[in-house]
Amino acid sequence: MATAANYRRMADYYRHMPHFHPEGAYLFVTWHLAGSQPAPVPEVIYASPGHRFAAEDRAFAHSEGARWLEDTRVAAGVAEVLQAGQREANLYELCAWVIMPNHVHILILPRSPPRRITHWIKGRSARVANVLLGRTGPFWLHESYDHFVRSRRGFDRIVTYIEQNPVSAGFVSRAEDWPFSSASGTS
Repeated sequence: MATAANYRRMADYYRHMPHFHPEGAYLFVTWHLAGSQPAPVPEVIYASPGHRFAAEDRAFAHSEGARWLEDTRVAAGVAEVLQAGQREANLYELCAWVIMPNHVHILILPRSPPRRITHWIKGRSARVANVLLGRTGPFWLHESYDHFVRSRRGFDRIVTYIEQNPVSAGFVSRAEDWPFSSASGTS
């Protein structure tokens, strides 16, 4: 886990949202398909930003718009890119992952700058997916959500959140039954 000394050496950058990455910290990253539209989430006061994120993520699983990752060829291609980022490119240690119909969650220990990692994953997987779908144009939204892990408890909670995502969305009854996830044992 990141130490207090590492927090002082954060690499940060901005697009529409700030991105902070302490050196040596695990990183939870989420990104969505271009053209996917979130379902409305009730305007309530959430206990934490994490609770709001979870509510928005649950709504997103059943939202309108692009759902190209429902195509098993595309999901398998994205899964292969995620695993190649660890195995071949050595960009990160891939700790947990899931590919949903319109978004992806990963938990990684970066070995390269996070900005480079997301650019590599999104670029390579977009090329693979667009070829499979016979389309051109943006595949992923430019922006992504990321959150660095602050504790072992947080790490465990995020792994559970990622792997249980298809169960929470009602797609399967057991996480192991979702084929495009680290829970399936296929990684």
